[in-house]
Amino acid sequence: MIIAENKKAKFDYEILETFEAGIVLTGQEVKSLRTRGTSMAGSYIVINKNNKGNSEVFWVGANIQPYQPLNIGSDYDIQRDRKLLLNKKEINYLIGKTNEKGLTLVPLLVYTKKHQIKISFGLAKGKKKADKRESIKNKDIDRKIKRELRTRG
Repeated sequence: MIIAENKKAKFDYEILETFEAGIVLTGQEVKSLRTRGTSMAGSYIVINKNNKGNSEVFWVGANIQPYQPLNIGSDYDIQRDRKLLLNKKEINYLIGKTNEKGLTLVPLLVYTKKHQIKISFGLAKGKKKADKRESIKNKDIDRKIKRELRTRG
């Protein structure tokens, strides 16, 4: 079941590869995601090194509202960085790819899979203005074709 989708990502970026990861969440964040969803606008994915020299992947800027707004702890942060669960080989691959010029990690979907909440993110390259115009033209052409097929069928 899809919880949230970043519709703007496919318009602003050319998605080269997609990845799936688990998210480290608190109990109330899980309940909140399942009932209310989340806002993915302005969120992104970052790779950081921790104290031990290992790299970790974080989902930054996601806005998850509290499950019970009147019953939250004083330390609850709506936009805290949430760790993504990937194995070392995937993290090293992503580090190599993001070091290339123009490539970034963009969150695409938050969904449930076998009672677990997962995030799908993509290795993306930014589109230029002309590419965006072409995407809009292609969408309009597809809409016109579907409309014609409906009226004839």
